[in-house]
Amino acid sequence: MECVVQGIIETQHVEALEILLQGLCGVQKERLRIHELHLKSGPNLGAVPSDLKILCDLEQPEPTWTVRHVGGPMRGAGADQISVLVRTMLESKASKNVLRFFYALGYKLDHELLRVGFAFHFHRGVQITVTVSSINKMLKLHATDEAVPVTPGMQLVEVTAPASSENYTEVVAAMSSFCEHLAPLLHLSKPGISTGVVPTAAAAAASLMSDGGGTTL
Repeated sequence: MECVVQGIIETQHVEALEILLQGLCGVQKERLRIHELHLKSGPNLGAVPSDLKILCDLEQPEPTWTVRHVGGPMRGAGADQISVLVRTMLESKASKNVLRFFYALGYKLDHELLRVGFAFHFHRGVQITVTVSSINKMLKLHATDEAVPVTPGMQLVEVTAPASSENYTEVVAAMSSFCEHLAPLLHLSKPGISTGVVPTAAAAAASLMSDGGGTTL
């Protein structure tokens, strides 16, 4: 399982967010350049449609491949009352032939994206990852060099953490506590629930740029 929240931030404030994250996380950022291929199953693969992502990490000297299947969210009164989405997720490393393999199984390419930005991986009671990236679409098949922003001037911020059915409440609490520190710059919520940009972002960004982000927590 994984816990996840998302938000958006104007590109002009991303540098301030990076300064804040550097101070909060106490680790160096990792550059991000991920080619995402979103596949859908064909009719010969069962009555229930299956979606999955094939991720190619272009930032590595030799591109690496990962297969990811994101399942449905946890449901029930408990899930509705928390601000973090808890969902099942399966992920596995794969060889460079993975796309050909899934095509042979009957999967079809639905769409592809290029994520460009940075990520922080750190431990704060639980393992947390924060990614900040622009989402780009391809004008031609697999043409990552010609990708253009889906929403110019805006970037996606995603906070995720691995969890299990035994410890997800602990993970949710740790994530919620961490996300409070980002509130002046952006609002984070469950995927699919957009609240837009935060009115205080400009003032918070100006303050961060002037004081350098403060101290590590």
